[in-house]
Amino acid sequence: MNPRRSLVVSALCSLLLGATLQVTAAPAQAAPTDADLAYRWAPVHYQDSAASNYAGDYLAPVNYDGDWNTRNNWENLDYYRSGLTGTVYYSVVESTTHWFISYGFFHARDWKTFFPHENDMEGLLLTVRKDGSEYGAVEAMVTLAHDNFYSYVPSGGAYRDGRENIDGTLLLQNHDGAGHPTSFQEAKGHGCYNWDGSSFPGGDGIVYYPSRSGGAVPRSGNDRAVPYQLVDVFAPAGLWARRYDAQTFGSWGRFAGDTGQTNAARAPWYWDDTTDGSDLQAGVINTDPAYLISVYFSNIGTFSLSYVRNPYRT
Repeated sequence: MNPRRSLVVSALCSLLLGATLQVTAAPAQAAPTDADLAYRWAPVHYQDSAASNYAGDYLAPVNYDGDWNTRNNWENLDYYRSGLTGTVYYSVVESTTHWFISYGFFHARDWKTFFPHENDMEGLLLTVRKDGSEYGAVEAMVTLAHDNFYSYVPSGGAYRDGRENIDGTLLLQNHDGAGHPTSFQEAKGHGCYNWDGSSFPGGDGIVYYPSRSGGAVPRSGNDRAVPYQLVDVFAPAGLWARRYDAQTFGSWGRFAGDTGQTNAARAPWYWDDTTDGSDLQAGVINTDPAYLISVYFSNIGTFSLSYVRNPYRT
């Protein structure tokens, strides 16, 4: 073959090979948005209810009555029941190895027999490993119930007891084509735990499901299919933006309330377990979740304490 022709053929082959490689190369996977992450891992939520005042156990937005004055939430519950739309507040903190997704469940009243108070927000934190899949894999859940944290891992999970003992198994339930964590709240006092798969105490309760199209008010205290909306804690004019607003907060991280115990309900950035160590100050479950998980559990594998982003610290 003519040497010049050979060079031309070789060059054409190289170009064609490069074009083929360029066409077949897989595109980079875009990172999911916080809203998508929050929806993917949003819990199927089992809310126990008490027949003496079902509305007191309905999930609600903080401003369910049309204002951000939380000192009238107890009184207005009887007059603004149409505002008790299923609502769950979320936030996302990201480290180099994990997403930490928090969910807060708000009620207008904590109406248990002892130490009732206006407003109530308890909830949970999910630890999700960035394993290369679009939404990662859930590894642990920590819930808040009456100033105590409780720890759960999925069946077959690697995590073991650390400073705190693991309290049970995190059950997953299919919803919208994917396995979602499940959670449970008591009637009246609203302590948050895992859902253990048993029946509601007393037989009546509400099952809330995450929805992309908005929440609804339960038809009764025994409604087993109620959609809830997800609201970002960091949304403009939302909870975090109002953290210094005296209408909504009576002091740092405490909702303003003047019925029962004063300013007793805590916002997610002030949730606390009062017995887990002086290095774990109020709020760390959300403001420094990587550290909390690193001491609560052992056998956690590759685990970074360095944040890619942490809006609670900005």
